Parts: sequence; C-alpha cells; structure tokens
Amino acid sequence: MNVMVLGAGIAGVTTAWFLHRAGFCVSVIERRSEAAQETSFANGGQISVSHPEPWANPSAPFVALRWLGRAGAPLKLRPRLDPEQWQWMAGFLRECLPWRSRRNTAAIAALAVHSLAELRQLREEAGIADAYDAQRRGILHLFFEAASFARAKNRVEELAALGIELRACSATQCAEIEPALAANAPAGGLYAPDDESGDTMRFSQALAQVLAASGVRFHYGADIECLHVGDGQRIKEVEICHAGGRDTLPADAVVICLGSHGRRLLRPLGERLPIYPLKGYSITAPVRDAARAPLVSLTDESRRIVCSRLGERLRIAGTAELGANSLEIDPARIAALLEWAETRLPGAIERERVTPWAGLRPGTPGGVPIVGRSRRHENLWFNTGHGTLGWTLACGSASVLAALMRGEKPPVEFPLWGG
Repeated sequence: MNVMVLGAGIAGVTTAWFLHRAGFCVSVIERRSEAAQETSFANGGQISVSHPEPWANPSAPFVALRWLGRAGAPLKLRPRLDPEQWQWMAGFLRECLPWRSRRNTAAIAALAVHSLAELRQLREEAGIADAYDAQRRGILHLFFEAASFARAKNRVEELAALGIELRACSATQCAEIEPALAANAPAGGLYAPDDESGDTMRFSQALAQVLAASGVRFHYGADIECLHVGDGQRIKEVEICHAGGRDTLPADAVVICLGSHGRRLLRPLGERLPIYPLKGYSITAPVRDAARAPLVSLTDESRRIVCSRLGERLRIAGTAELGANSLEIDPARIAALLEWAETRLPGAIERERVTPWAGLRPGTPGGVPIVGRSRRHENLWFNTGHGTLGWTLACGSASVLAALMRGEKPPVEFPLWGG
C-alpha cells in the first residue's frame, strides 16, 4: 500500500517510521526544505510522561481568570471573530468537567507511558541515540510556594495509579538531584526519574535521514494544494505545488500530520477536526557557566515554564496563547522567559546570544490527540492534535496508527478518532 504522510514534523516523521517498519510503501510531503522546521523546531524539549494532566482541568477557568491581563501569563486568550475559536473554547470548558478531565488524563498517561517505551526502542533500532542531545536524567517539577507544593504531593499517588513514578522532594533533595538549583532552591519538587529531554528538531532530522536511506521518499519544498477524492469518497491523489510546478501524487492512503495547518486542507472535504493553534514561545542560548546550567530538565509549575539542557545550549519555553495565529514574536513573551532564566538560573546562559522562537501547537479541547480514521473518507487517517505534548506522545501515537492501518488491535488502550 502506498501511503502519503502529510507533514514532516515529529508526528509525521515518527508516523513514517512505524508505517515503514510495518511494511507500507511510505512517502512524506513537507512544505519546508527539511524536517521539523515549524512546531517541532524549538519546543521545550521535554519528554514529559509525568505531566499527563491536560490544560483543560477543573481549576483551569479560575486560573485563567487570575492570569487575565498579566503580560507574562502562562495562558492567554486573544479573542477573534472566528467561530472555530469560540467552538474550541466551548469544548475546552466542557473538558474541564472533573470526570472528563480524569478520563483525558488517564488516556494521555497510557499513551505517554507507551510512547516512551517505543521511543527507546526506536532510537536504538535507528541508531540515533546520540544524535539529538538527549538527556536521560528525568524531569524535576518545581514549586516555589510551600502551599502549592503541599497540594501537589497528591500527584504522587495519582500518577502511581497510572503507572508513572513520581517522588516528592524537599528543597535539599531538589538541589541534590540538580545542583544548579542550590543557590535558588524551590520550596519543594516532584521528581520523575524516567522522563527525558532532547532536541526534537535534531531527532526528527536524524530519523528522516535514516528513513530516506531505507527507501522512504521525502518531497521537501512541496506545498499541499488539495486532496482529490475519487469513487466511494476515497482520497485518490495529493496535489502539490513546488519550485518546478505542480504534480499530483497517487495515494492508497493519506495520513494527516499537519498540526494546526491541517484545518485549511481538510475543510473542503467536510472534515472538521477540533484543533486550534496554541502559540508557544522559547529561547535558546549557549551555556555561559556549566555549573549554573541544569542537566536535569526542569518545569516551573507556577509559571508553566520548562527548561532543558541541549548539549551546550539551554532551551527555555512556555506559554500558550489561544487566538495568536501568526508567528510574529511578542517581545514581552521573550522578556518573561529571559527574566525567568536570570531569576532562577542566574549566570547560566549567554543572554546576548539568545535565539527567540514562536510556534503554533495543534491543541484539542481536552488535550487528547486525534489518532484514527476519517468518518467520511475510508482511506484518510489522522495523527495530529498533540498540543504541548507532541514530543512526549509522538512515538506512541504513531505506533497506534500503524497498528490500526494494518487492521490490528492497538498496543495500548486509547480513545480513537472515528470510533
């Protein structure tokens, strides 16, 4: 079967890997000149199995109100005259109901645990374990207020029930796990020893090179114009536009891994996926003082800011803006990340050499990615909508999709799109 994977971010490249390994003939179409140049380019770098709780949870509406009007707020709403935005927000509020949030958390946790196992196997099989500045030192979730830390301790038992190890740590223990925190210790932390971090872009590009050498064809610099439908509502070909003109590529099946950009392509087909862009920001800078730059990946729970060591660089990322659909960089957001770096990790980075970035993450209202078959077109498949957990869930969702396309039972219990 000839499968066209649309998009070469982390979701698209891992999808191509698992489909190729399952015996499919795979091609990947990407509008950029190489893999992982958009949402996967400079994200936070965390493989955060220990944070399966979605943004949509019972406390979210109240937290959002508290953050309203704050320039550096982790979550920010920019209302637009866009019916899809308001439909998405209505869905988000519905997913904040306690029972729905618990269900979504369990689904994300199951997929995340499976995804980490698949990632570890993939990197060994592909021979790319040393290609992406990986750190296998866990993630330390930091709390700088004693009351917040006291409440957060309940997560240890909650995640243990989902098969995820988490340890409550005192300020002294946090500094022992990550010595860079000794000068500015938190009130306490939750340590997830099995979590990892690494450069998503470098991973994606290394995997794409392995796939290309194995026979997977990559069409770079190709804008996807439309999907042509044939008899029986089946997708018969993909029309692309590139520097040499236009082409139509025949396909037995098509997989959508286009992040926030899939909506435009799918709208003429009557497909309505509940995805909306969540704009995030990051800064990347060379390490100035290795002793002050952490090796363990960090999450500041009060600010929703994450920090990952990528070789001799430090990546600091955060925020989710709903309604900011351009890639224009807001200086206030970058200033907030710089302020965090100087406050929490003074002297760690070369501030004068900071590279800012913004990307549009494809979020679903409940945080659960869309994996499965179209309800309208039998050979159209989806692996998209991973939101802020694309790096964490990529290998797991790709392996689930490959099993489905082979007609097999998925390797993990997960709510599938289309039934």
